[in-house]
Amino acid sequence: MNKLTIIGNLTRDPEIRTTQDGKTVCTFSVAVNRRNKKDEADFFRVSAWNALGENCSKYLTKGKKVCVVGSVSVHAY
Repeated sequence: MNKLTIIGNLTRDPEIRTTQDGKTVCTFSVAVNRRNKKDEADFFRVSAWNALGENCSKYLTKGKKVCVVGSVSVHAY
């Protein structure tokens, strides 16, 4: 099962763009504070597609608390 639930605050306003295929994608980052460590956080990059992405762009702003549920993909650089 590949499912992740994170609750945290938006680090910046969401950015919306359209792909060449005409699909809408909204990207934003979520900061999640660590329980045991003071002043430490983990940052997650989130992508929302199509109608969900449009709603995220419309209603979310920097600093708002959000809950994100979705699948995880890991990329190595």
